[in-house]
Amino acid sequence: MSEPCILAFDTTTDACSAALSTAGRVLSRYEVIPRGHAQRLLPMLDELLGQAGLRVSDLDAIAYCRGPGSFTGSRIAVGSAQGLAYGANRPVIPVSTLACIAQGVYREQGGETVLAAIDARMDQVYWGAYRVSRQGIMVAMDDEVVVSPDAAPVPPMTGSWYGVGTGWGAYQARLMARCDKPPAAIDGERLPQASDCLTIALAAYREGATDDASRALPVYLRNRVT
Repeated sequence: MSEPCILAFDTTTDACSAALSTAGRVLSRYEVIPRGHAQRLLPMLDELLGQAGLRVSDLDAIAYCRGPGSFTGSRIAVGSAQGLAYGANRPVIPVSTLACIAQGVYREQGGETVLAAIDARMDQVYWGAYRVSRQGIMVAMDDEVVVSPDAAPVPPMTGSWYGVGTGWGAYQARLMARCDKPPAAIDGERLPQASDCLTIALAAYREGATDDASRALPVYLRNRVT
């Protein structure tokens, strides 16, 4: 079976990134540009497609980080995915932003258990606990939630674990109070990268887990936004 050609991107935090899987290789772009996603994302996608000599119609699917994260950024990601997918009649693959962050820890450090937290403002975090599967993909151990740092649901931990994301940067002491053992490492500045979104999306595509563009929706985890 040939390697699928998938374009993935993320605009749900301060980072804006894109990645393209084509002919067994991965091309990527990554920039930290708060409030610049709407202006930068489409040129970034054009750069990747141009570098590979491809058009959107050559893609097998379009993947995107669907949140949780920035309200505006999540809408940009979903709107862009829908526009591209409708125009080329291609399926979409939504990927959790928290899972994307956790996947990056596994890629870089081999972290098999990750507690990912994004600062949600209003004294809350977007929270998700992940453990790596046999296929090397981060899988949620429970539902993602938006919660006070003092009430973050930490699952029973076996072996080493990592705490990552801006939620740890903002509320490290309060989140650590929820844990019964020290972490292997904490990275309170980690942002998602589309190359990790792409890894998850490739696995989903091989399992037939794609969706129609009409059902693409952002995930906010709460209705109140700032």
